[in-house]
Amino acid sequence: MKNSTASIPHILLVDDNPDGLLVRRALLEELGFTVEVAGDGQRGFELFQASNFDVVVTDYRMPRMNGVELIARIRKSGSQARIVLLSGFVEPLGLTEENTGADAVIAKSANEPGHLVRAVKRLVNAGKRKPPSSQKGRPPRSRAAAR
Repeated sequence: MKNSTASIPHILLVDDNPDGLLVRRALLEELGFTVEVAGDGQRGFELFQASNFDVVVTDYRMPRMNGVELIARIRKSGSQARIVLLSGFVEPLGLTEENTGADAVIAKSANEPGHLVRAVKRLVNAGKRKPPSSQKGRPPRSRAAAR
């Protein structure tokens, strides 16, 4: 069965904050997703290589391998998994989809749960990522904030 309605989307959560993992896992499992967790980018990549994930949700700032490094490794692997990057530093660091390789960038805030649920549902429904067309343009300057 390829991507039928009976298949349950498989999500990988990567964050060095155990409380953040616990809350996000509970939220996504409540929506019916199968969720695995990793406490750092290195372990996240190991789990990613060992299983087939539809969506990866990763924190930006972590020891051993940050979220952007994890995204680069996942993209280099040829996987078409969708990726959400979470960070408390979206605006100060100017993190965008274009400069991180993520399919969605979400600021950690009181609004994060709603944004995360919408992003994951949208990405799961969009299916696998298409290989990038040669988009080598510059990222927009004033669109650093995730809405």
